[in-house]
Formats: sequence, structure tokens, C-alpha cells
Amino acid sequence: MKTQFDVLRKSRELVTKELEGLTLNQIHEIPNGFKNNIAWNVAHLVVTQQLLHYKLSGLDCLCPDELIETHKKGTIPTKIFTEEEFDEVKELLIGLPDTLQEDYEAGIFETYNEYPTSTGFVLDTIESAIAFNNFHEGIHYGIIRSIKKHL
Repeated sequence: MKTQFDVLRKSRELVTKELEGLTLNQIHEIPNGFKNNIAWNVAHLVVTQQLLHYKLSGLDCLCPDELIETHKKGTIPTKIFTEEEFDEVKELLIGLPDTLQEDYEAGIFETYNEYPTSTGFVLDTIESAIAFNNFHEGIHYGIIRSIKKHL
């Protein structure tokens, strides 16, 4: 599992690098042909990881409920972050992988509620959810890079 946690941390590091030098206006811009923006994608990564790992394990998520409601699957960008709010999202993006690994190693993920993903892959253990989340992160990293090219 160490590799899975390392992949998650690296993914988050790459996303963070893409944010360097972007203004608050740029991260909220939705280029033609896209349905969301960079800010939504970053918050969506935080939210999805929490839902797939914690909520489906019957545990409390470690990010605000409001963030979940506005950035879960099926939502569109409606939130305009202040600098301070987006800094908090970035802190979660970077910090939560370490918390996940600590919680996993502490054995808190005792149960898992099976979840069929939109890709057809069925998650039935925390381990499958961690692996799938890494796949999901890669998709959104690519989307963030694509959006950035159109700014």
C-alpha cells in the first residue's frame, strides 16, 4: 500500500505545481469547451478522496460539508473562492494523503460499503478505493492541465 500512498502524494504535488502563478480569476475561469474550472477540479479531488475513503467506510469526512455539497460528483462550479478559502483547499489537498495513510495504518477502515463507480469498476474494500482514487486523480490532473492551456 505504500506505493499507493506515494502515488497519491505525487499526484497532489503535480496538481499543486500546476497552480503556481495562476491568479484567482484564472482558477475560476471556464474556457470554451469545458464544463468546470481549475478551482472546482482541485476541490473535487479533495472531496472525492474523502467520500471514497471515509464516507464509504462509515467514517466522518475530514473536509467541510459545504465543500462536499458544492464539489461532489455531478456538481458544477458555483463557488467563487477567496484567496484564503482556496489556500485552505490547497492545505487539505496536500495534507490529507498523510492523514489517510496514518488512518489506514491505524486500522480505522474496518468496513467498506460497496460502491459501483461510473466507470463500471466496483469498489468493495478500502484498498480498491485507494487504488481507484489514484486513477480518478490522474483524470482530473489531465483536465487541470488542459484547462490551463486554454487560459
